[in-house]
This record gives sequence, structure tokens and C-alpha cells, in this order.
Amino acid sequence: MPSRGSASSLPRALVTDLSSVGGDLAAAVEEIGVPSYVIDPHGVICWMNDAALRVVGDVRGRQYTSVVAPEDVRRARERFARNVVGSRPVGDSEITLLNASGERVKVEISSATLSEGHHVVGVFGQLVDVEETTERAPHPALTPRQVEVLRMLERGRSTQQIADELVLSPETVRNHVRRLMRALGVHTRLEAVAVTRGALSGEGGPGTPVRAL
Repeated sequence: MPSRGSASSLPRALVTDLSSVGGDLAAAVEEIGVPSYVIDPHGVICWMNDAALRVVGDVRGRQYTSVVAPEDVRRARERFARNVVGSRPVGDSEITLLNASGERVKVEISSATLSEGHHVVGVFGQLVDVEETTERAPHPALTPRQVEVLRMLERGRSTQQIADELVLSPETVRNHVRRLMRALGVHTRLEAVAVTRGALSGEGGPGTPVRAL
């Protein structure tokens, strides 16, 4: 016979209602291996589980932007503002963090607003994909926004996908692409990606001829 309070003893309509399942959800989130965190409405990191502590160290009590790589700070602020205001859903997005040693770590963030009634009390998030290899420093010839656009080009994002993630118009994205290509001394998006990868490996830099891929 099912024990009292078990999911199998509940009416079928209630099984998907988390509050009806019971159990200590907070303790479970503390223990899971997925890095998780809570940021208050003022942008202060107020809780992290052990898995998150292992990624960036103990940064509780600090502004969340203190662990974001400089080139991604603006995008992180835009994402946080959209979460707090709640004007439109915020999907998963990639961002670069700084770990306790100051090294770059690329992660994918999934987050949701925490509310009490009609008041936002914080943002809960998880790092759903952590790339342990450190991320390279931004290209010195580019602005922070151009670096964001270039990294999305490297991941194969289209103009529309970049526009959606950065909350920009497609034409604004095209302007950023044109300017970053001019700054790198190249003529195509493929060349821009190749030049920055060559600079990382020490084989090239702005204006360096691009090898056939």
C-alpha cells in the first residue's frame, strides 16, 4: 500500500504539482551536482549550492557582475533586467564567467524569476553546461559588443538568432558584423572567425591572410 504523502497516492491531476509532492526541495537543490544560485532583486548573489561554489568560488554577498567576464557584463545586465522586470521570457544563453583564479569559464545559463505575489524577490539560475577549459581573452581590436557578436558567429548563429539573444534588431547586428570585419581587416564572416582563431593559436592577427578552410 502506498505510504501517505507519496506521489503514487495522490490524485493523478496533482502529481505534476510540485507543492503536492512534499519533501525538502531546498535541501535537494543544495545537494545536486548542477551549479545553482539565487540573486536578489538588487543583483547581489545571496545563495549558491556547493556545485556553484566549485565553479566560481564563494562570491555570496557580491554583485553578480563581479564573476562575469568584462566582455559579457553588458549582456548579463540586460538578461538580469529582463528577468527582474519580467517583460519577456529569458531563454538559455551562453556567457563567460571568471572562476576563483580569474580564469574564463564558458557556461550556459538557465534562469527564472522568483516571485511572491506580484513582487519579484530574486532570480534563480543554474549553469546547465560548464566547459572546463578556460575561455580566451577578447580580441583587442573589437568592442565588447563586437566580441559578443563574433563569438556567436563562431558558434554558427544566424543574424536573426544573434538579434534574438542580444535583444537587438537584425540590422543592428549586421552593422556590428560589418564594423568588426572592418576592425579585423577581413571581408567575410568566415574570415573574421578564422582570423580570431589564428590569433589565439599565434598564427595570425588583424589583417593576417586567411588560410583556406
